Amino acid sequence: MSEHQGHTARKRFGQNFLVSPGIVRKIIGAIAAKPADLVVEIGPGLGALTAPLLECVKHLHVVEIDRDLIARLKTTYPPERLTIHEGDALEFDFATLGSQLRIVGNLPYNISTPLLFHLAAYAGRVRDMHFMLQKEVVDRMVADPGGSDYGRLSVMLQYRFEMERLFVVPPGAFNPAPKVDSAIVRLIPRKLMRSGIPGDGAGATAMSEETFARVVTAAFSQRRKMLRNTLRELIGEDGLAALGIKPTARAEELSVADYVRLADALT
Repeated sequence: MSEHQGHTARKRFGQNFLVSPGIVRKIIGAIAAKPADLVVEIGPGLGALTAPLLECVKHLHVVEIDRDLIARLKTTYPPERLTIHEGDALEFDFATLGSQLRIVGNLPYNISTPLLFHLAAYAGRVRDMHFMLQKEVVDRMVADPGGSDYGRLSVMLQYRFEMERLFVVPPGAFNPAPKVDSAIVRLIPRKLMRSGIPGDGAGATAMSEETFARVVTAAFSQRRKMLRNTLRELIGEDGLAALGIKPTARAEELSVADYVRLADALT
């Protein structure tokens, strides 16, 4: 365990505190918050981003689980500037804060994937999101079809968001230093529309998002197997061929639009 500013980083909360002023400036510049923006920071920690964000906005919301850090935040910032939501971000209802949310954070790497899925459910209330994540996770989020990085996370998030990897952050920017590189990613919600409207399929809405999620999960459950095997409980070879999808294709060969068409055919 490593100590910073008198606080011992807790492994169970995945705490790695950002300590590089240069990286902080780059992140704050990328967010470019305006005074009236409704900004929510997940896991403010020791306030590396909190303090500069409060220089940009009139009021900031933070979600924090660590009681020691909550106590520290309460003594550092007045409630009229900072609202602290105590608890687990994985269980927090972001809808209670309103709409046009700008969500930011150095996300705990140990819960980053389930947290991204949780946040995707609030896409309709979000203006944008800027996160620090393990670089490997960001590479998976923005991956194109066909590569080994492209998977369930890629499809489910690309369905909801346009995403861009902004820059890489080395381990030395943190205390304690993680064993891996990190990266900053920007997510902007897509304006979803009915599938069947001509276009590249990006932004198409599945008739049943539950079916869409089920198809994507099944396809990637055994990614080395062909779709005729992974999806055989849902659709036969003839059904795949009728949709212009090769039954011998593997999950990573299909685009987000292909998965929407597949789900719609099963709905």
